[in-house]
Formats: sequence, C-alpha cells, structure tokens
Amino acid sequence: MKKTALSLTVLAALALGTAGAQTTLRIASLSPLSGGQSDLGTQIRNGTQLAVNEYKAQFKKLGFDLELVPYDDQADPATGTAAARKIAADRQILAVVGTLNSGVAIPSSAALQASHVAMVSPANTANQVTDRGLPNMNRIVARDDAQGGAGANFLSGTLKAKKVYVLNDKTAYGEGLAGEVEKALKAKSVTVVANEGTEEKSDFSSIIAKIKLQNPDAVYFGGIYNQVGVFIKQLREAGVTTPVVGGDGLDSTELATIAGAGATNIYYTTVAAPIEALPAAKVFATSYQKTFNDTAQGFGAFGYDAAKVVLQGVLNAIRSNGNKLPSRTQVETAIRKGNFTGLLSGAVSFNSVGDRRAATMYVMNVKDGKYKLETSINVKPVKQ
Repeated sequence: MKKTALSLTVLAALALGTAGAQTTLRIASLSPLSGGQSDLGTQIRNGTQLAVNEYKAQFKKLGFDLELVPYDDQADPATGTAAARKIAADRQILAVVGTLNSGVAIPSSAALQASHVAMVSPANTANQVTDRGLPNMNRIVARDDAQGGAGANFLSGTLKAKKVYVLNDKTAYGEGLAGEVEKALKAKSVTVVANEGTEEKSDFSSIIAKIKLQNPDAVYFGGIYNQVGVFIKQLREAGVTTPVVGGDGLDSTELATIAGAGATNIYYTTVAAPIEALPAAKVFATSYQKTFNDTAQGFGAFGYDAAKVVLQGVLNAIRSNGNKLPSRTQVETAIRKGNFTGLLSGAVSFNSVGDRRAATMYVMNVKDGKYKLETSINVKPVKQ
C-alpha cells in the first residue's frame, strides 16, 4: 500500500514536472536607455517588449518561455560592445533587436559575429553597418546612400537651395550621412560651402558666426536631436531663420522641446515613419499608450517591427528544427533568409548583406514646434 502511494506520488510529480518543463528562450534589445538619446532608445525597447508580449503564447505552445532582456548601450560604442559580449555569454539569448546608433551597431555586431547572434536593427543607416557583409547583421530601414540622396533631392528640389552649409557630429552616423548628402548635392551642381565636423554640445557661436558669413540657402546637419536641437535654438536666437535639414537622428519630439521657440523651418528625412503614416499602427499606438503611459513614436513602431522579424525568425528556426530549441546559427540563417509579414511597415526580406529589399524614406516638417509629414519616398538598396 505504501509502495503504491509512493509510486503515485512520484508519477504525479513527474507529470507536473513534464507539464511545467518549459525551456527559457531570450531575445535582447540593445539601445540607449540612459543619457541624452534615451528618448529614442526607450522607444525601441518598449516596441520590442510589446512584440514579445504578443508572441509569448505562441512560444508557450511550443514549450518555450519567451523573455526580453534589455541592455543599455548609452549611445556609446564601448558600452554597447561590452553589452554585446554579455549577450554572447548568455546562451539563452538567440537574437538582438538594436541598435539606435550606427557607431554602436558596427562594433557590437562584430562582437556578436563569432557567437552567431543575429541582430535586426530598427534604426541604423550607415552604409558600413551592412557593407561589411556580416551574416548576423540585418536592418529594416534604408541606408545612408538612400537617405543622403533623399535629403539632397529635398534641398535642391523642394527648398530650391543653391548653397548649403553641411555639418556633422563626427560620428559614424553623422559623418556618413553628411558625406552622402554632400556627394548628392554636388552631383546636382549645388554649392557645398562647408562640411564641418563638430562635437560641440552647448556653444555653437563660432559655427553660427561662420554660417552668417556664408549666408547659405539651407543648413544640413548630420547629427542627433539632443545636439542639433541646441544648435537650432542658438541659431534662431542669433537671428538666422535659414531652413535646417537633417536625417533620422532628428526624429524625436525632444527636438522641438530643446529648440524651444526656434523649432520652426526644420525638415528631416527619417526611416521610421510617423505613427499616423502607418495605417496598421492604430492598435499598436493604443497598446503602447496603455502599457507605457507614453505616446508611441516612429522608433517604437520600428522596434516593434524589428522584434517581430526576430521572433518570426526564431519560430521558423524552431519549426525547421523539429520543434526543438534551435542553435544561434539556425536562427541567424532563418532571419537572413526569411520573409516576414504582418509588420506595421510592410513585408520584410533581406538581400545577401542584410539590407531590406524595399524601404521607405519619410520627410518631416517641424513648424512652430509641431510635426507634420511632408512627403514619403520609396527607396531600394543598390545591391539586391
């Protein structure tokens, strides 16, 4: 009798153990969660979290507990690389959503390459991000050679600029983008009076003096909103009303907050569509507001889309592996070769180096502190 009871107890314990034997599977996000660019980085983390929440049930049915592990790269290449090494050491992490900054993505993806940890970027535009041909690095946004051309077309076509003063923030992102704009402007016979790099964050008086001397039709700044916003504020306070144009680094509501009364006559190209330009984003925006008590912005939506690419890729790898836990290499291959649907920004597939085969650039206008979609342009990478 005792033996029977013991056996039943053991069997029951084994049964309970089997039912609860879920394998933990993780994806990571890597973006600035502190510092001057945390507004955009937090959007990427939050968008990723919503996608993870949405896919938890699907993974559960296959026997996996899905978790998100967010990492803060502080928009700093060294910090991002150190985080990438921690990610590589955590064998439960199969892929990464990130980063915000190209200057962080380049060394971080290299640090993850040997471990075959796939990355899907919702934001990086520098050509070198994918030109290196790493099998683990992918992005769902357009490249700088597309964004630079779009910015130059807008300067010469819509603004009719004949003389442009170009600035950059001396980062891989800013220098690369400003270089592409300069090249495209010169091809259109537009005079580039300067392409000046600056790491200045608080006092732009010497640069503004040179701009006043040159009297350009427009200023192009390849940089990030926290720096460019201060520049624009001081530019307007100095009485210069010249249009300021930039890339997706300006894509934050913090830009208008920092520029204050000077937040007008500003244009920027962005790879992350404003929420109102994405017909499918209404439910996402509502969920974002409810979950985080904050308004969803473009990089939140693209963080969500990048995460869905990662999660669909992991699911594809699980199915190809007989519903068992896939290796990182299997996930890396499934992401590069997959066709991903149901995203806010449309279907995604990658070319051989990890660029999205078809993407869209959006041109935004900031006038009196208010943001408005000016136009959109379909672009493709040179290599298909």
